[in-house]
Amino acid sequence: MLDYLNAFLQFLELNRNASAHTVRAYESDLSQLLQHIAVQTGVPATELEPARLDRAAIRSFLAAVHKQGQSRATAARKLAAARTFLRYLRREGVIDGDPGALIATPRRELRMPAHLSEDEMTRLIAAASDDTPLGRRDRAILELFYASGLRLGELVGLDVEDANLSARMVRVLGKGGKQRIVPFNTSAATALRTYLKDRGRIVAAGQAGAGRSGRVRVGRQEKTRDPLFVNYRGTRLTVRSVDRLVRRYVAACSARMGISPHALRHSFATHLLQRGADLRAIQELLGHVRLATTQRYTHVNAAQLLAVYQKSHPRARAGPSN
Repeated sequence: MLDYLNAFLQFLELNRNASAHTVRAYESDLSQLLQHIAVQTGVPATELEPARLDRAAIRSFLAAVHKQGQSRATAARKLAAARTFLRYLRREGVIDGDPGALIATPRRELRMPAHLSEDEMTRLIAAASDDTPLGRRDRAILELFYASGLRLGELVGLDVEDANLSARMVRVLGKGGKQRIVPFNTSAATALRTYLKDRGRIVAAGQAGAGRSGRVRVGRQEKTRDPLFVNYRGTRLTVRSVDRLVRRYVAACSARMGISPHALRHSFATHLLQRGADLRAIQELLGHVRLATTQRYTHVNAAQLLAVYQKSHPRARAGPSN
């Protein structure tokens, strides 16, 4: 069975263009499933037959996940991994049926995405006021996050050539290797233009200190890549570095806890919806494959409307009349 799993992971990477993070997640979830079946059947995972991956085994695994106190979202993700694996085995002729299709997906808890208000976003961006090259870089990062709703990984993956300042557009490589074009506002364009005047000096100083060339050669064609956002060494900022950067500015200007870079993406979508943007347009801007993923922002708006109603309507808090 482990040979089939390894072949499936290779299929995801090469045929589905799945990211390394996605492949690791599938490997973890499916390894846990196979280990659970091995324990339940008394057969080593290396000797499991594909027929062991039946409906009863998957339901037993999901029950164990629930017993461990893991969330419904986690259980749903693990079930989705199992279904994808089983469909792959069926296409390869390893199994006949599709037992994963017979199992209902656990209903997820309705969770409101954490986001900042418009005033909080204004204060957050203003907090990056350090008049230094790296301070101006930070301002450009916060401005672009809020102006475009990019994912953290999408932002750090940007190259200089991806940003068209005159058109105020950025070319983004999203999930599954899909490209999209996202507009940004004048404020973000100004911040980016200011930062780019410093970027060359940051890169040059980093190269001088490390004694290396800054351009990265990729693939056989030796395409040069110039990362848009760089650290003090002149190399591409990492996801972890930008996460720390955002949290530091949030802590400096707000009492809110747990605000991550992804919350800026939620803020972008929520504020667009509040100001009347079409849900389909927001879906395209965010790069969501399914409209249902975007629709959770309507729940945020509904919750806010309910709060306004309860606060403002004269009989909203009145008890039942006799």
